[in-house]
Amino acid sequence: MTAEKNSDKLPLYGRSPDELAALCAELGMPRFAAKQLARWLYVRHEEDPQRMTDIAAVHREALAQRFAPALSAPLRAWESVDGTKKYLYRTHRGAFIESAYIPDGDRATLCVSSQAGCRMGCRFCATGRQGLQHSLSAAEIMNQIVSLPERDRLTNLVFMGMGEPLDNLDNVLRALEIITRPWGFGWSPTRVTVSTAGVVPRLRRFLDATDVHLAVSLHNPFAEERAAVMPVEKAWPIAQAAAILRDYDFTHQRRVSFEYIVMSGLNDTPRHIRELCRLLDGIKCRINLIRFHKIPGSPYFSPDDAAMIRFRDALTARGIQTTIRASRGEDIQAACGLLSTMEKTKE
Repeated sequence: MTAEKNSDKLPLYGRSPDELAALCAELGMPRFAAKQLARWLYVRHEEDPQRMTDIAAVHREALAQRFAPALSAPLRAWESVDGTKKYLYRTHRGAFIESAYIPDGDRATLCVSSQAGCRMGCRFCATGRQGLQHSLSAAEIMNQIVSLPERDRLTNLVFMGMGEPLDNLDNVLRALEIITRPWGFGWSPTRVTVSTAGVVPRLRRFLDATDVHLAVSLHNPFAEERAAVMPVEKAWPIAQAAAILRDYDFTHQRRVSFEYIVMSGLNDTPRHIRELCRLLDGIKCRINLIRFHKIPGSPYFSPDDAAMIRFRDALTARGIQTTIRASRGEDIQAACGLLSTMEKTKE
């Protein structure tokens, strides 16, 4: 049984200080209790009202009667030979989601999901084959961080797991607020990156509402070719997203990068290099080249290392800072959506 079937109570975790203040007023609690609640929830990571010892017992009881727990440990974990760990969680509606913990020297990054499944339908992505099951609540997004066994080692966070973050923008912004505000986790926005396939109608709102880094899934600069692997191009052309990005300053702490999964013979030719330079002209950015992680039934494959290096060097020579992202966790199928798809098919 899922939590949703067991209870119609909502979680306390994931609420902003304004929402906590409104709740305190509704329950007749003192105004300062909202700050106490925020400290318990987001500094001490305690969501059980009965353990919030500096809140009056009568109010602890009222909170416990009204709200259900939101946090839960991962169901399963897989560890790669390179140290990458993939965690599987179950949502309150019974869907499966994944997050990936990626240690790299002094740096430790967590890749989190924002939706169970995804409706963007990218042809190279296992998550896209699932379709959208549901968007995650802010609490379900935060649970991937708070319930992580390596939580205290984290240095960076990327919203590059299952789902399209801008398709769940309200809850993603709520989670980002908790992560970056002094009353929450107190992280610098420079430690967080949000990835999007280019949901143009919500891009400005995202850029105006937060200072975290942005990563745009590009993968092909030609509209027709991009649409063949990323249906989002038909609704919201990447050229429109690029036009919006030219209005923003990415020359200081905040940065924008373009993610580019390299598929041999399909998007790595000299004409693609020329079109990338034209498309991104006027945007201070970098390109991250990503080797394609093979998924079952996919016709695509990654070029060899020498071809990746040639592609990188050609872009760099034309003035675009370009890097090759190291592949991690291939032996545990760490590519987004593979493990949750396997788990889903068992049911």
